[in-house]
This record gives sequence, C-alpha cells and structure tokens, in this order.
Amino acid sequence: MKIALAQISPVLGDPGRNLKLHLNLIKKALARKADLLVFPELSLTGYNLKDLAAEVALDPARSPLFQKLLKASGEIDLVVGFVEESQREPGLVYNAAAYLAGGSIRHIHRKVFLPTSGMFEEGRFFAAGREFRPFETRFSRTGLLVCRDFLHYGASYCYLAGRAGLIITISAAPGRGIAESRAQGFETSRMWELMGEAISFFSSALVIYCNRAGYEDGVAFAGGSFVYSPYGKLLARLPYLEEDFALVEVDLSEVRKARKSWPFRRDDRPEVIWRSLEKIIREGHED
Repeated sequence: MKIALAQISPVLGDPGRNLKLHLNLIKKALARKADLLVFPELSLTGYNLKDLAAEVALDPARSPLFQKLLKASGEIDLVVGFVEESQREPGLVYNAAAYLAGGSIRHIHRKVFLPTSGMFEEGRFFAAGREFRPFETRFSRTGLLVCRDFLHYGASYCYLAGRAGLIITISAAPGRGIAESRAQGFETSRMWELMGEAISFFSSALVIYCNRAGYEDGVAFAGGSFVYSPYGKLLARLPYLEEDFALVEVDLSEVRKARKSWPFRRDDRPEVIWRSLEKIIREGHED
C-alpha cells in the first residue's frame, strides 16, 4: 500500500482556492501510483477560522465543491479536513474529517476533543463530536481522529477494541517550545511522535499522522507528519515547519504479524473497561 501525505499550508477562509490545491496534489499522487492521500485538519478552509467557520461550512452530500473530491476519489482514497454543517441541527458546525473512496463518503468523523485554552478557541465555534466509530476500507478496518483526539489515548483504545488496523489522524498542531536542534523540531513535536509510537505498538496498528505546515495569523504550524508501523517503528517523518509531499510504502500484512507477536488485541476485554467506566462515571455524578 502506498500512502501519500500532503503536508500543506491551506489558505484561510478560501475553500475554492484550497480545492484547487487538493486536486493538483491528487493528480500528483495518482502519477506516483498512491493508494491513499491524506490531507491535514481543516485542509479545505484553514484552521483559525473563528466566526468564519459557519460561513465556510458545507453539507458534503450536497456541496458542489465536495462533489469534485468525490469524483476524484474514484481513483484514489482520500482523507480531507473540512467544516461540516449539521443536517439535523441547523446552526451547528463541526470540525470534521471525511474518508472518501470509490466516489462515495465512507465515513465522517467529527472532532470530539475541542481545545479551548490559550490560543485555541474551538469550543466557541464548533460543536463537539460524540463517538469514535471504526469503519471498513478496501485496505483495513480504519479509525479516523482529528488532532487533539489523538492525545486522548482512550480514543485510540476505541479503535483497538473495534479491531481497526489503520488509525489516521489529521492535525493542525502549532509548534511550541524550542528543541535542542532544528532536526528535533519543537518540544511539542516529541509529544505527538511519542503518542504515535505508543499507539502503534500497543494497538498493533499502522498509525498515520498528517499535520499542516506554514504560518497563519502569526502562528507557526509544526509539520512533522509521520507514519508508524504496527511494531511502533517510525517508517517516515516529513520536515518540520515546511510544506511537503511524500509517498510512504507500507506493508499491511504487518498488522496480522504484530498481533500474533503481541497479543494486546487478543487479550483485550472491552466489556471490563466499559463496566469500570460506567462505575467511575456513576460514582463521579454522585459526588
């Protein structure tokens, strides 16, 4: 399987211009015979939208813009980030990731953990997602995450319990803290990579993390997208800060091999976790 990572710098608030960038990179990925192309969080809109979020929100089932991406997904699987307009509850918009394949929407994940502290204001403008649900692709049972979701290890556990062999995270993570050298990126870059290593190993899953790069409203986005094998081995990492496009070839049969070597999935007991969490939540409410 060949995975293309598009570590781009979207234009803030301009879906039409960003669509052109997506379509150009899809052509590039197809020319290099990629099977899956992953874009970063809010790749169609830019990140720091604030009040613009409602203006650029779209219904993927009806949007002419999205139809062009769906058509392109007939030749290559795509993961894109966008602002989704709720069909059931008018006025609500979500920070969402869509998996497109074969000309259809295979799955939409709505970001669950919305950071609202420091420079982050997502909780003011987006509604929060409510679930982590794995789904089938032609490659593997798959789970989608958006940025901060990845740092809550319970989210990835849901995908382990749901038998996912592929976990894809799209992100717009800024760089904070100065590392000892440029080659090490930012202090926060290590945080994401540490989670990637841990989740890939203990879930025996292939982990893909695509972060954006560039600057937006004075904020530097860290880049440093990566892929980890089901053995927790780093297969590829893109440059920090800079826009980049890379192709990573992976062996999906390693998921099966890793799960034979390390029986984390075999020995998992989600019903015990479920009962324990119910008790913890119930006791917490009693306080």
